[in-house]
Parts: sequence; structure tokens; C-alpha cells
Amino acid sequence: MGYAKHRTMPTPVQLRIWRDYIETAEALRARLTGRLQNESSLSSGDYQVLLALSEAEHHTIRSSELAAMIGWERSRLSHHLGRMEKRQLIRRIPCADAVHGVDVMATDPGLELFRAGSVPHLRAVKEIFIDALSPEQLTQVEDIAIVLRRHLGLDSEVGTRE
Repeated sequence: MGYAKHRTMPTPVQLRIWRDYIETAEALRARLTGRLQNESSLSSGDYQVLLALSEAEHHTIRSSELAAMIGWERSRLSHHLGRMEKRQLIRRIPCADAVHGVDVMATDPGLELFRAGSVPHLRAVKEIFIDALSPEQLTQVEDIAIVLRRHLGLDSEVGTRE
């Protein structure tokens, strides 16, 4: 083992790399969120919820399962779903098989808005992120993400290369 593994604090170079990574990731997220909002009137939270629902059988997921899928606390999801329900993007329905459970279902207008917003959003992902990197760099980003996700215990959520 090298000296760096025994240090208790990051080196100045390691801290610079960390700051650059965090600031860049935040800038990417902010630009993508801004474009999504401007081009589709969907927030990034709306998009996350509708993406999960669009991929679910019958466009319906139990709310507790949805919270786990998108990594939100149940209370945050509940408040957000209330706002989406007022805009008629989703409906909440008591679960048929549980007294306290709630299913979340995408409405037709919600799915239409999601589909309409997906094209400009994916275009923005390509322009802002993918086009900035060579194929080799993109593979390196994927490798780094896989290592970090495993380190954080998220390895069951790691995508597969195509």
C-alpha cells in the first residue's frame, strides 16, 4: 500500500479534483434542469417521476416503490406528487391489495408532456454532456461511475454497457 492510502486527509491535488468534479456535475445538472424547464415546463423532479411511471407496467407504481426508485424520502415524494396531481400529470389511487398503500399512475396528459419533453431533454444531454467527450472519455466516465456506485453500495443499480 502506498502512502496516499494511509493519509487521513485528502491532499490539495485530491481536493482540487474533488471540487472540480462536484462543481462540474452541479453545472451540468443546473443547465440540463434549466433547459428541461424552459423547453417542456417539466421540473427535473417531474421528469424523474414520469420517467419511472412511463417505464412501469400500466404506468403505475406503488408510491413507496417509486420513492425508492428515484431515491427520494417518502415525504418529499408525497409533496411533489401533490403538486403533480394538481397539474393533472399523475393520479394517486389507493392500492387494491393494501389498506395504507397508494399507487401512483401517470395520466394521459402527463405521459404526453413527458414524451414531448423527452426529445429536447435528450438533445440537451447529447449537446451538453455527450458531445463534449470522445467515445474513450465517455467510457472512462462510465467506468468511474461504476466504481463509485459500487463503493457507495449502489451496484445493484449500475447500468450495463451496450
